[in-house]
Amino acid sequence: MGLRARIEEGRAVEGTGRVGSGAGRPAGRYASAGFDRVAAALSGWLVGGFLLDVWAHHNLPSTLETFFTPWHGVLYSGFLAVAAFLVGAFVRNLARGISWREALPVGYGLSLVGVLIFMAGGIGDVAWHLIFGIEVDVEALLSPSHLALVLGAGLIVSGPLRSAWNRGAVGLPAVLSLGYTMLAVAFITEVGSPFATPWAATGVQTVEPWAGVSTKTDPVATSQALGVVGILLQTAVLMGFVLPVVRRWGRALPFGSMTLLFAFAATTALTHDQYRLVPVALAAGLLADLLLRVLKPLEARAGAMRIFAFSVPVGLYALYFLALALTGGIWWTTELWAGSILVAGVVGVLMSYVHTGNSLSQTEPPEIAYDASIRL
Repeated sequence: MGLRARIEEGRAVEGTGRVGSGAGRPAGRYASAGFDRVAAALSGWLVGGFLLDVWAHHNLPSTLETFFTPWHGVLYSGFLAVAAFLVGAFVRNLARGISWREALPVGYGLSLVGVLIFMAGGIGDVAWHLIFGIEVDVEALLSPSHLALVLGAGLIVSGPLRSAWNRGAVGLPAVLSLGYTMLAVAFITEVGSPFATPWAATGVQTVEPWAGVSTKTDPVATSQALGVVGILLQTAVLMGFVLPVVRRWGRALPFGSMTLLFAFAATTALTHDQYRLVPVALAAGLLADLLLRVLKPLEARAGAMRIFAFSVPVGLYALYFLALALTGGIWWTTELWAGSILVAGVVGVLMSYVHTGNSLSQTEPPEIAYDASIRL
């Protein structure tokens, strides 16, 4: 039967890259390892430009008087690179007679949709700047044109993650893709990020003007409330990304994956010049990597997942407050910062119920072969 030999249902058919619908996997053509790597690398270019643009909005507002800035140059050139890669693959496979539904590997169809959304958002961003001017601070987070850009970018950069999720195998491109997607969400929610504004740190007792809080409120109580709510929000966001991949792949995740993901989640510290908090994210990520190996939440009963979901945010914010104490001090009371750590752990446990229910029945996914028919 040669290259046309059929393999059991749920496995690849050699030479065609077709995969049956067995084992809960969608039928279709799966990306090669090279395709995922290139997509992840070009997505990194796009994300790098995105970070530069965010940093400039916060630190160099005087340079943003025009749409044509160096930061936008990196951002949009990265977009053009990844868009050319995806559209090129789509067109080449159409020319080979492959159906348009399968002209891109499984998981990358939404990335192509993201290209269209990003293009529309880019055109809208130019028009928005011409009509309303350049946004700064919180305005830059919620500008409709920027939200469209973030949505489009999120769909583009999450392609390697969707590819790996459907295929069942995991590697560095999938981890990077997840990190890129986390970064997009971190950008939208940075107004409530304790890594962007460490409300508990000495010297941050007052509410900053950009927070949009009425001067009639008690500034101390308001900053405390913002700090606690930010910790709870970012815990939910972080664990909302981490727990599904832990349940899906468990210890199959390369060691260091959690460290890398936590680094992406803490990029708001970089864009807001809170460099002292970067080691906190790296140390907490390393702790999560170790807990993943020790607790084995994929293989154990649900209790192991609950412990993991509680311990990771508790460790993260214990290190966070320790870093603040060592680099200037904490003005919050012991009850406030200690209680925030524990409640963050509770939020992690609640998120584990959302993603795993009352029990864990996930088993190791069968390996599915890469599709050799999708060419770069």
